[in-house]
Amino acid sequence: MIRVIPRVLLLHPDQAFRERVRRACAGRYELCEVGDWQSLRNHLRSAPPSTIVLVDPRAGADGRAPLAVELRVLLREFPSATVLAGCAIRPGCLEDVRTLGEWGVSRIVCVDEEDTPLAVARTLLAAQGRPLRSLLHESLPASMSGRGRAIVMSAADVVAAGGLGRDLARSLHVAPRTLQRWCRRAGIPVPRELLAWMRLLLAAELLDDPGRSVLGVALACGYSSDAALRNAFRAYLSLSPAQLKREGAFRLVSARFLEALGDAQEGARSVRSPDGLTDGRGADVIPIHERMPRGVATRRPAAPRAAAEG
Repeated sequence: MIRVIPRVLLLHPDQAFRERVRRACAGRYELCEVGDWQSLRNHLRSAPPSTIVLVDPRAGADGRAPLAVELRVLLREFPSATVLAGCAIRPGCLEDVRTLGEWGVSRIVCVDEEDTPLAVARTLLAAQGRPLRSLLHESLPASMSGRGRAIVMSAADVVAAGGLGRDLARSLHVAPRTLQRWCRRAGIPVPRELLAWMRLLLAAELLDDPGRSVLGVALACGYSSDAALRNAFRAYLSLSPAQLKREGAFRLVSARFLEALGDAQEGARSVRSPDGLTDGRGADVIPIHERMPRGVATRRPAAPRAAAEG
């Protein structure tokens, strides 16, 4: 897989605001400044899912409408995109703010109040898309343990941010072997397989965007080519991207993932862990040495003394 660098696409005429965004992105994001809506759409077709789009919602408006119709078209074409509107908040603009929310704008960036690079950087960080997290939140089974849910959500964030396999253990602050053990006990796929599913779910979400091609989705999700994405879908689902796009990609892929999750949890319930620890529901009991903070000594309680005879 190819590591994907977080990106910000900027379409805004205000020179001072653009300079604040440049300084806010330095060392954090790849900044791409575009001059018109068509260029923005072209960049979005292969943009990674963690991309943030920051626009002036009135850019190019002809004066008869307070908001640019091109923004509404873009949001219809790329509904999964994280779009921020950078504009001044003036008395009487409440209706425009409401309209932007109805169109699908994620957040308003007030160019007058967020007047430092640090303020803009914080806004970008808060708005950074976590597309899979929100989609999975309602889909995961209620029977999944808290630890299993945390691992799945972290895997979704790692994939959405363009991370690789080793980044999952790092994000949870554990060693790779510990993460393997946690996955087995929680009844979820092992990290490599879990990340593969997350990447397919992310690709499926982007396939549902009318404005994205199969090649654009593949590159956005870190695959080397559209053929690599096709092979991955066929290996896990025996379906092509074109079939998924026609029939509702995310709906089909998420259903298959939940089936795989159910199989993993059933396996965890039926097989005791190697160290013999189980809670009767899926071997999610954590040994005492993994729960205690470092440096705290643990020992087994002494066996009770035999009662004196007579």
